[in-house]
Amino acid sequence: MTTPPDLFDIDLLARRRARLPAPETFLHREAAARVSERLIEVNRSFSAPAVIGWQAPVWAEELAGNPRLSGAPALVEDTEVLALERGAQDLVVHGLGLHWSRDPVGTLIQMRLGLKPDGLMLAVSFGGQTLHELRAALAEAEVERAGGLSPRVAPMAEIRDLGALLQRAGFAMPVADTERLTVTYASPLNLMRELRAMGEGNVMRQRRRVPLRRDVLLRACEIYQARWAGADGRVPATFDLVFLTGWAPSADQPVPKRPGSAVARLADALGTAERSAGQKAGED
Repeated sequence: MTTPPDLFDIDLLARRRARLPAPETFLHREAAARVSERLIEVNRSFSAPAVIGWQAPVWAEELAGNPRLSGAPALVEDTEVLALERGAQDLVVHGLGLHWSRDPVGTLIQMRLGLKPDGLMLAVSFGGQTLHELRAALAEAEVERAGGLSPRVAPMAEIRDLGALLQRAGFAMPVADTERLTVTYASPLNLMRELRAMGEGNVMRQRRRVPLRRDVLLRACEIYQARWAGADGRVPATFDLVFLTGWAPSADQPVPKRPGSAVARLADALGTAERSAGQKAGED
């Protein structure tokens, strides 16, 4: 088995988050509210839920009162080894943390193993177009003013790749879908300050270990403002929320039928005439 690439300094991420006096949590609340809406659509009650994430208490607060939850969720820290008892939960929610995972497949497998048979896993992660405006402005400014390029915004996986992780982790009936959230800020600097307050600063191991030069920062803000600012002068920031849903395998779950096993014709069900391939309508 290959060792996952060590892209992020997770210890630095934890230290920075620990120093935040009052973390900004609006994105966590927004994502948790959307998860709560999705749970209402599931025709099942969950008595042993768990919430994973560094803002797990915020997620639990947003999920409180959901009619599908008959028990208070256990709060689990988002660490490399999750404190989940095997087969103990009937619902596991992972809140906006997979994008920092060194081994997202391993994290998903741990969640599957923590579920009872036919238990539900619902994870939310940032997807591919997240902060694409900031990424482009910083890259262009750094190339223009510094003659080089340093990783400034963590790479985000595309929805197709995240959906494939569910299958690799062994979930049944895997589904991945995305919702785009656009937030506006008074300036690009306000966005960058808020990202730090969210605990989402740059901790990539390949980053430059010196502060961003002032002239590069100001040029990036100029590019951002000129390219994306609205008529009111505010700038947008895109956040792609990718929702991953999967079920722990169970013997009584529905499975797709074997190809060729149908006992009735589709044409009969639709009330139409069956034609061979290449035959046009009206031809005998």
